[in-house]
Amino acid sequence: MEMTTILHSSLTNPPFTAHLSPSKFPRSFSTPFRLRTSLSFSPSLPPKSFPTNCSVSDDTTSSANVATVDLSIALKKKATDVSADLRGTSIFLVGMNNSVKSSLGMLLADLFRYYYFDSDALVSEAAGGESAAISLKESDEKGFRESETEVLKQLSSMGRLVVCAGDGAVQNSTNLALLRHGISIWIDVPLDMVAKGIIGNKSLLLSSEIAISGSYSEVLSQLMALYEDMRRGYATADATVSLQKVAYQLGYEDMDAVTTEDITMEVLKEIERLTKVKKMMEAAARPF
Repeated sequence: MEMTTILHSSLTNPPFTAHLSPSKFPRSFSTPFRLRTSLSFSPSLPPKSFPTNCSVSDDTTSSANVATVDLSIALKKKATDVSADLRGTSIFLVGMNNSVKSSLGMLLADLFRYYYFDSDALVSEAAGGESAAISLKESDEKGFRESETEVLKQLSSMGRLVVCAGDGAVQNSTNLALLRHGISIWIDVPLDMVAKGIIGNKSLLLSSEIAISGSYSEVLSQLMALYEDMRRGYATADATVSLQKVAYQLGYEDMDAVTTEDITMEVLKEIERLTKVKKMMEAAARPF
């Protein structure tokens, strides 16, 4: 069915304006959907006042707050440094669906002043909601996969996006080729953490082959099988950022201690490395 998808932004001065070309979706996609941006800016808050009598725990909390502020400043500086060479190139985050990846994506979009999209959320919206999308996947697997490809096709035609790509993004050569329109980064999160997240949030299952119901051990077992199928596709990404490796580098024994800011800094470093390599290659290709 013919339909036109239009990018709508609630920003007063959006970084770009784009109209998506008419496209074909499976018959189940009977109504147009809108790509929505979740880029938002928080108003400045008045400084907090602290009591004059501080305990040791207060000092510890204060130190942690200072460290968080310092990291936030460092992230903004790094993003500013990287932006010049990034030149509006979109960023695609691949890997098992989990809250780490989505939180990272939203923070990256905020730092770069990009739009943020979740490809699975767009597929759901086009289908008429999560329940309808799951029903479509169960009744028309081919149509569901075609819709995933169509969403990626439209997103890859734009710039200045951070996209959390669903598992379908790495399941065929067409989708993998679409990811080449930007920088792709594999966010590698331990499967036990992914399994715990799925138990708490069933919407993470949309593009996966994991059963909707099941115990933690059953979900983990299915995730391990799915991971083996997806790993080769994930490995084609331009860079990999491992949560386990970040935790080790920071000296954390518990991976839950790794913050969104911690892993975002590692992603920014990888993007910086990739843009520098591209710049060097472009310089080497110029005639003398």
